[in-house]
Amino acid sequence: METVIVKDIVIVGAGIAGLTTSLGLHRLGIESLVLESSDSLRVGGFALTVWENAWKALDVVGVGTILRHQHLQLHGNVTTSLVMGQQTSTTSFMDNKGKYGAREVRCIGRNLLLEALANELPNGTIRYMSKVVAIEESGFSKILHLVDGTTIKTKVLIGCDGVNSVVAKWLGFKEASYTGRYATRGYAELKTTHNLEPMFMQYFGKGFRAGAIPCDEKSVYWFFTWTPINQDKELAQDPAKLKQYVLNKLEKMPSDVKHFIENTELDAFQSAPLRHRHPWELMMGNISKGNVCVAGDALHPMTPDLGQGGCSALEDGVVLARCLAEAFSKKPKEEEEEEEEYKRIEEGFKKYAKERRWRCIDLIIANYFVGSIQESGSKLVNFFRDKILATYLASQLLKKSNFDCGKLKNSP
Repeated sequence: METVIVKDIVIVGAGIAGLTTSLGLHRLGIESLVLESSDSLRVGGFALTVWENAWKALDVVGVGTILRHQHLQLHGNVTTSLVMGQQTSTTSFMDNKGKYGAREVRCIGRNLLLEALANELPNGTIRYMSKVVAIEESGFSKILHLVDGTTIKTKVLIGCDGVNSVVAKWLGFKEASYTGRYATRGYAELKTTHNLEPMFMQYFGKGFRAGAIPCDEKSVYWFFTWTPINQDKELAQDPAKLKQYVLNKLEKMPSDVKHFIENTELDAFQSAPLRHRHPWELMMGNISKGNVCVAGDALHPMTPDLGQGGCSALEDGVVLARCLAEAFSKKPKEEEEEEEEYKRIEEGFKKYAKERRWRCIDLIIANYFVGSIQESGSKLVNFFRDKILATYLASQLLKKSNFDCGKLKNSP
């Protein structure tokens, strides 16, 4: 006879959004089960820039201090045009009192972020090798079928399963759209200190955008985004050719920065097409339906031009935990329990969807707009980018990170 596992809350995906949601619920005394399809925490992209909005979320769930001690505080952003051969903007992350911290920005290792979140969860919260292949309804519950034949029954289903989300598809979302752009990322780990200033360094060329950011004293994260022609798309499958392609494009980059790309091992290269969800899909689509919702890349895949993909996933986790905890805070009469609880969960998810919808739409549009200008191959657009819009484009990094997702509990 088939064994059915019964859980109140199931989160699909042990990425940033899934682990943040689970940890937020745990802080509020609510258990959840996180299903991860791989055999360990998956790390894609090596590192991410964590802006002030994300640090607020990390502090709310109690892991901010751990990560601060492992990563450098960045002092500002410097933008250089490789077309003009000169700096086009400089933005300080210093506050009005001349201190760093209020505009807190650090580049942190994805593995360290996921481990920090996972280590705060009770043992057994994450179930690995648990790929969901089908979802069906059963009264007020959802039945999940896993690839290994396991069946799980749950009152709440949260999809944090990335850009190819099974849960998002169940809610009616289409697959995320390809932008025509690619991103290559790398991570250089040195035996000695790199001696770079703690700055977010960006470089714009004709048809590409690149950057380098120190994570700690001995490691540097870098990225390169571009719009390939047909034959260039094959480069993603050949790290050696890809590395040479990137270095050729960045021949005018300062040698002390390009050095880190040159010294990145081939197994520390990653390349993938950039995808996003069209804003009108979030305007019209179901972020939640009954006792099912989505968060993170399952909800709002976006281009990386403002560094808000992972940051907004952290925001999602805090808001979602808060809204869901409110639904579980009241105990109805026994005879009404199942239906009344379902209604409260549904209302909690509607509240979450209302709170997150326009924030996500704004970020998707802003990233796409900024990326289109920064990475343009047009001489006219490059002229405006480098001569007129440089300071404005850099300011969007701080503007979009000036956001507070709130606490886990609403103030009375």
